[in-house]
Amino acid sequence: MGLMAYLDSIKARDPAPRSRLEILTYPGVWALGYHRIAHRLFKANLFFLARLVNHWSRMFTAIDIHPGATIGRNFFIDHGFVVIGETAEIGDNVTIYQCVTLGGTSPDNGVAGKRHPTLSDGVIIGSGAQVLGPITVGKGGRVGANAVVTKDVPEGAVMVGIPARATMVEGGRREPGFLAYGTPCSDMFDPASQKVELLRCELETMRKRLDALLSENEDMKDRA
Repeated sequence: MGLMAYLDSIKARDPAPRSRLEILTYPGVWALGYHRIAHRLFKANLFFLARLVNHWSRMFTAIDIHPGATIGRNFFIDHGFVVIGETAEIGDNVTIYQCVTLGGTSPDNGVAGKRHPTLSDGVIIGSGAQVLGPITVGKGGRVGANAVVTKDVPEGAVMVGIPARATMVEGGRREPGFLAYGTPCSDMFDPASQKVELLRCELETMRKRLDALLSENEDMKDRA
């Protein structure tokens, strides 16, 4: 597909730029361009040259895409500080925001193999999210900001929290259109399970503090 169509696909997801020329200044666009070069060198077994291109790209854009990663059409990295591992596979029309890691797991048997995530078409990864291991994020899946995903994500699911869990969208209906940062902003998207978990943590903290105070009081009585 042509450059103009690619830039238009970014404009559809980001209302900030006033022109295509402005989009050409985006670090994510440059990082993808450098990766296309590095990936061709990598496929030709010119690994050192591929790494040189990757190293320059990382210094220039603050985005680190391993030359071995496979990336589809209309990939958009909005801002920088993104890390994408060697065996990551990214489909078409995928959007990733800043400070995201598509990280891998260390093989126990010394054989590298597939160890980074696969993102299907139309996936959105919110800022600060960590997607780890040889898992698959299903078509149209959304990963909310700062979520940590270590298991497969069903198609169309919205994942939030640590560890990430699927949450209902508007009573179970899939969110239409583009969901910026992959993160629902309405209170309706906040899963009850997370609220219960937070309350549980607060109660546990209060219980520990109470135990410490009671123990301190007992010590003071013994000394008296």
